[in-house]
Amino acid sequence: MSQLQKMYLSLRTAHFQSKCVIARKHMPCTSAIASQKRHYAKFYKSSEEAVADIPSDSKLLVGGFGLCGIPENLIGALLKSKPSGLTVVSNNAGVDDFGLGLLLKQKQIKRMISSYVGENAEFERQYLSGELEVELTPQGTLAERIRAGGAGIPAFFTPTGYGTLIHEGGAPIKYGTDGGIDIVSDVRESRVFNGRNYIMEEAITGDFALVKAWKADRSGNLMFRKTARNFNVPMCKAGRITIAEVEEIVENGEIDPNDVQIPHIYVQRVVKGPLYQKRIERLRITKPPTDEPHKMSAAEAMRLRIIRRAALEFKDGMYANLGIGMPMLASNYIPPGMTVHLQSENGILGLGPFPSEDEVDPDLINAGKETVTNLPGSSFFSSDESFAMIRGCHVDITILGAMQVSRYGDLANYMIPNKMVKGMGGAMDLVSSGNKVIVTMEHSAKNGDHKILDNCTLPLTGQRCVDMIITEKCVFVVEEERGLVLTELAEGATIEDIIDSTGCEFECADEIKVMGEA
Repeated sequence: MSQLQKMYLSLRTAHFQSKCVIARKHMPCTSAIASQKRHYAKFYKSSEEAVADIPSDSKLLVGGFGLCGIPENLIGALLKSKPSGLTVVSNNAGVDDFGLGLLLKQKQIKRMISSYVGENAEFERQYLSGELEVELTPQGTLAERIRAGGAGIPAFFTPTGYGTLIHEGGAPIKYGTDGGIDIVSDVRESRVFNGRNYIMEEAITGDFALVKAWKADRSGNLMFRKTARNFNVPMCKAGRITIAEVEEIVENGEIDPNDVQIPHIYVQRVVKGPLYQKRIERLRITKPPTDEPHKMSAAEAMRLRIIRRAALEFKDGMYANLGIGMPMLASNYIPPGMTVHLQSENGILGLGPFPSEDEVDPDLINAGKETVTNLPGSSFFSSDESFAMIRGCHVDITILGAMQVSRYGDLANYMIPNKMVKGMGGAMDLVSSGNKVIVTMEHSAKNGDHKILDNCTLPLTGQRCVDMIITEKCVFVVEEERGLVLTELAEGATIEDIIDSTGCEFECADEIKVMGEA
């Protein structure tokens, strides 16, 4: 080798080593102890000891869905250690008097990154009064942002939220004390792939992940139970330090490697919870049959008409996702002999009916936080896997409620600015997934206002996403060019009645049928 070649090789080697040093300095690491040598997770004697070093202003990923699968003992320990100014990433904030709701009550949380406020009155009050920052994020996007963070992927494109405040920016993150808005969400970058619109979402990681598992072995491998898996799985991977509280600790080898759902490489700390309340947010049971006839109210009869018409949209072998309330009840009218696979976004495929009293299981709930059962052939999975099914167009039909629907199928169903906010939950993901979207709702608001309009006046859940509207009065099909087309009338309803109670123009089908029932 010539002297010139040796000098060139030496310069190339020095340049390569320099680039490697720079790359290492700038490479983000999802584990704060990744550079330290460790063999297994560290086991703690108490939850208080496990969270003792969590400082104020930390960013926490907290597992759970409703009250199912929440790390209740670790949350209890934070109530004692009292770090403040926390940013908490969690699907929701429990209820007023349990789970993360207790941290809210003690004013330890500065910002929530969530998909759902739900029925937590204190969460809603603090947000609307300007005491709490809330970054509302579609449930599937939230799960994928966390999954991406744990996988070292800085950002990704998703169709969810395109054309809404999530995409366009301006969603209120923090209200002012005067009723104005102090902080708003940023605009998302958008791009077209294969003729379809997408927006870019950035990954989420946290300083600490607080998760709840069923079992851990002495290495720190984890197993979860039923729908308590939910957000716990992706959060394990996205925390720089993951603290897992478990119901049971077993010896190495007692968990079959085939059954390990989180390998111990993701887990830094483990503690056995001394006590689990496992509160049930919405206890629903199947009541034994009775000979006494039930006298149905006018409101019940109206809802039943909508539900039974919606059930006619089921087809044998289809995969369906049913929203909270009326949509879920449509499953009671699936015709005998027909198989419809019900998917619930909190992590179950093969949803069964409400349980009997002796079947109630707090680790088995649906997306409405109601106790349920699962059918033979069903499966459980994490929230990120659930929305991969939805976003990947593997679900055939979605039935959900609405506050407003526009003439061309825009949907609004999650908030009234300055007045009421429930959060979009998984609705934005479901209506942007390309499946058939059916809205079931009362034709008019309780105050008589129109709910079917030329344009929605409330923040959109989805743009041009609704295929069919079923009310107590009629059925509309939404066509891309024509907009609303009246196809069915309920018995006793007239076209004039529909004109009076609908806030936009619509066309009539060549043949208008009598609204059917399953």
